[in-house]
Amino acid sequence: MQARAPLMIEHRLIERMIAIIKQTLSQIEKEEKIDPVFIDTTVDFIRIYADRTHHGKEEDILFRDLIEKELSEKDRRVMNELIEEHVIGRKITLQLVNANSRYRNGDETALTEISSNLSSLAAFYPKHIEKEDKVFFPAARGYFSEAQDQAMLNEFWEFDRKMIHEKYLSMVEAFEIK
Repeated sequence: MQARAPLMIEHRLIERMIAIIKQTLSQIEKEEKIDPVFIDTTVDFIRIYADRTHHGKEEDILFRDLIEKELSEKDRRVMNELIEEHVIGRKITLQLVNANSRYRNGDETALTEISSNLSSLAAFYPKHIEKEDKVFFPAARGYFSEAQDQAMLNEFWEFDRKMIHEKYLSMVEAFEIK
């Protein structure tokens, strides 16, 4: 298995969540309401799975290793675009959290913002994923030897193994601070 394989497998799950978000947008349009718990769960998925787990492997491992390589101008530009897109995804998600908080506290006008942010995520991820799967990952593979690729794959597995512990350690620490 190549190192990019787990990243592409993660993309398939993110795409499934995006399909659910699109279905929910249709529901919001019909019913003019949303379950704030659905938004909480969606945010958790985006923040922990899509951003921290998936983008974490890209930023903390793949991009880190690529920065040391002599990338073509195009590949370096695409990598920088992807990094910027990760930041954009985080901003949209934060806006969704803020809108959901207002909605939960009785601000019905926040539903429009929730819909807008969900729509932004639904538009953002497919384009981002396509750029990674079809452009960046194949190009990036060419910068690594087979041994380097396998070492990166092993580092990805180790990264994933630690994630569950990091999530729940931070949860307990947050409760302890209160």
